[in-house]
Amino acid sequence: MSSSTRAVAEAFSGHRFADAYPALADDVRWDLVGQDTLVGRQAVVDACEGTLAELAGGTAEVERFVVAGDGDVVAVDTTTRYVSADGEAGRVASCDVYEFRDGRVTAIRSYAVEVDA
Repeated sequence: MSSSTRAVAEAFSGHRFADAYPALADDVRWDLVGQDTLVGRQAVVDACEGTLAELAGGTAEVERFVVAGDGDVVAVDTTTRYVSADGEAGRVASCDVYEFRDGRVTAIRSYAVEVDA
């Protein structure tokens, strides 16, 4: 695989999901802490495509994007301000922790909380 683990994590956390799809292991596990756990590449892709559909027509302004690591574990800490197509605004702080094996994403653990808009 030619993409670095850091680049894959940055793409996924930056909502450039399609750039990260090739690096997802078939049995990837995405733990959305306090919400859901998705298992399998297709389940993760479907969730990502759903997120993109929800974001369509709105805007997302990244206020913070900090990446730590570039090996088998990479973490991305973000704060993003979202405005939906109907004008509803919100800010979300999140942290995604990625685990890789042989250049493939085997696990993602995501923490997200809505913060003052």
